[in-house]
Amino acid sequence: MDKIDWQPTATIETLRKRARCLAEIRRFFAERGVLEIETPVLGRGGSTDLHLDSLSLIANTPAGGRERLWLQTSPEFHMKRLLAADSGPIFQLARCFRDGEVGRRHNLEFTMLEWYRPGFSLEDLIDEIEALIRLLLPYAGPRRLRRYRELFREQLAIDPFTVPLVDLRHLASEQGNLDMSDNPRGDCLDLLMGLIIEPTLGQGGIDMVIDYPASQAALARKHRDAEDGVEVAGRFEVYVQGLELANGYDELTDAAEQAARFAADNIERNKAGKPQVDVDARLVAALQSGMPEGSGVALGVDRLIQLALGKQSVAEVIAFATPDC
Repeated sequence: MDKIDWQPTATIETLRKRARCLAEIRRFFAERGVLEIETPVLGRGGSTDLHLDSLSLIANTPAGGRERLWLQTSPEFHMKRLLAADSGPIFQLARCFRDGEVGRRHNLEFTMLEWYRPGFSLEDLIDEIEALIRLLLPYAGPRRLRRYRELFREQLAIDPFTVPLVDLRHLASEQGNLDMSDNPRGDCLDLLMGLIIEPTLGQGGIDMVIDYPASQAALARKHRDAEDGVEVAGRFEVYVQGLELANGYDELTDAAEQAARFAADNIERNKAGKPQVDVDARLVAALQSGMPEGSGVALGVDRLIQLALGKQSVAEVIAFATPDC
């Protein structure tokens, strides 16, 4: 019989330290009066985001017959239904799933810290997430607010919102050593952001990137850039040591616009040859009933703990990473 490697991917001592980190996170929210909640990992709707690949399964359900259920890529939809039911501020340490995401910075199954603050502006939430990160990374360095547009100007000498598409495709092809001549603007920007800009972020500090392209708003509101009125997304991403740690939104509460975005996502998925994802009708219904205005953020806990413990990969802070589960 071949020898089977059954050992955990993290050491027991690392798992003890991980448990202390999770306890610190829970204490942080308890002191601020934020309620810990748990929501299902299965839902009747999944994420329609073009850049996320969901997992699903077929189950016998009380609805009768065999029904497709979706493993959640984030607990966002269920948590927003709680907000619409007047939960007040809530947080969750949730198990999430994203197909194909396995590597030094990813695991197919991972832990997401997500929290929502009714009445908070995006600036309020940026202050709060900085405080949380410093709890585990006290020597992270200064906080820097970076505009998405300025990063492209500084590092690639283009304005990402106004550069002609033909020039953007040429630059992306050149930098990525790929043929991007037929790719849409968003794909080119994502490639340049991931390949050129992201590795420079969070070096010697905590970088908060704001004002993303409106096409990347997902579940965030949009607003006008003060510089020239171009529409941008009301969201931020957090980077430390070149790692993207968190993604925050000025939350969209308009049910009709959210439903339209879900439908548009599935059209784009079809164009890209990706499978359709069932839209979460219950989330849209919750927004119609009236979700309070505010902000929310999702943070990759495994990555934060990886940095806090000085590890090279998320597998080193997870009991059993996907390749060994």
